[in-house]
Amino acid sequence: MDLKGKKIVAVGLALTGEAVAAFCLDKGAIVTIADIASEASLGARVQNVRDMGAQVELGPHKVETFTQADLIVISPGVPHTIPVLDAAREKGVPVIGEVELASRFIQAPIIAVTGTNGKTTVTSLIGEMMEASGISAFVGGNIGNPLVNYAKGEDKAHVVVAEISSFQLDTIESFAPKVALLTNVTEDHMDRYDGMEAYAASKARVFMNQTKADFAILNGCDKWSRAMCGGIKASQWFFAGRDAAEAGMAMNAGAMDFFKGAQKQWSLSLEKMTLSGEHNKENAAAAALAAYAAGASVEGIQKAVDSFKGLPHRLEFVREVMDVKYYDDSKATNVDAVLRALEGFNAPVHLIMGGRDKGGHFRDLKDMVEQKAARLYVTGEAAGIITSALSGSVEVVQAGTIEKAVEFAKRAARPGEVVVLSPGCASFDQYKNYKERGKDFCRVVNALPA
Repeated sequence: MDLKGKKIVAVGLALTGEAVAAFCLDKGAIVTIADIASEASLGARVQNVRDMGAQVELGPHKVETFTQADLIVISPGVPHTIPVLDAAREKGVPVIGEVELASRFIQAPIIAVTGTNGKTTVTSLIGEMMEASGISAFVGGNIGNPLVNYAKGEDKAHVVVAEISSFQLDTIESFAPKVALLTNVTEDHMDRYDGMEAYAASKARVFMNQTKADFAILNGCDKWSRAMCGGIKASQWFFAGRDAAEAGMAMNAGAMDFFKGAQKQWSLSLEKMTLSGEHNKENAAAAALAAYAAGASVEGIQKAVDSFKGLPHRLEFVREVMDVKYYDDSKATNVDAVLRALEGFNAPVHLIMGGRDKGGHFRDLKDMVEQKAARLYVTGEAAGIITSALSGSVEVVQAGTIEKAVEFAKRAARPGEVVVLSPGCASFDQYKNYKERGKDFCRVVNALPA
């Protein structure tokens, strides 16, 4: 793909948009970055891309900028259905995402990880499994390092491990990972998709360009994943819910065993694994299958399983104060993630939820909250919706902010109980992202008097 002299419009000036601009300029393209935000809200990035040599258009989009482009590259946060993009398509202008652009310049095999929950943990763990097997890996994508940063060619790796969101999959065309892994499909982003069928169809796109020589790693217990199987050309391996005739993992108390049909091929011990919860056993099994399919050794996979410490803001232990433990699960931005968090605790939970609603059905939490939660503290824009859905199953405290929620929880929690931030919502009402929200929770918890 030759970008030299091409007029390229990069839509969205965040981390991905800035990386796309730098990549395309390096390839000799004429780049315009379009973002509906103001210069004041975008900060230093505006001047950064101008210094690179890009034109910047802020505020309402200009149709002519889009219809006169040779190529449009959109960031994941930009809906691919906005009117200016439709106008460009009518004029024959290709509209793709950053992942599609990068994949056209990447020669290394790609392991693509998508799913509603667990994909960041699985992506990171696969990277460690590859490295422990002596196979160099670039780990990026939606995890925080855009793939175009690798596509520049400055660094070389044997394999690319990429977390891919549904938004990124919406804008692929030829993207064809050697190994594609779908962790699960549960309700999320209903503010952007027209129902679960549309959301699941977006996730299924990760498999659409694979061939018989490729591998699809699937959750056999997930009904949406099972429904996709008939349309997948790649070899299918299952990390959960494996039928007797299928290849994949079988779990027992202290190990996971890889089967091809009735024949056990190898085993991994779980005795040293520090990640807690059944969902993390599934994450480890999924990562192991993907890494093995990409050439990792059983020894390297075992070493990574034994040493992996987990990631920040994913049921991360923060501190113990007066025999009460505090956990940061800020990455739990949907209902299913909250369910999985609660499943992992036997002690009564003081649960902090709230933020910006993404269209989730909070009533699905009712039974688990009634079973596990001592109190529920609600914050942010979604406080009223969560209260309406869960009142009656638990005492609900209107906290407003995370700081107040921690303060109220500290007063109420008894020795042996736990306080868990697991919002079930996006963070954008009060924070820039889930990481900032998690850091603020940790700041408040670490400031509590002992």
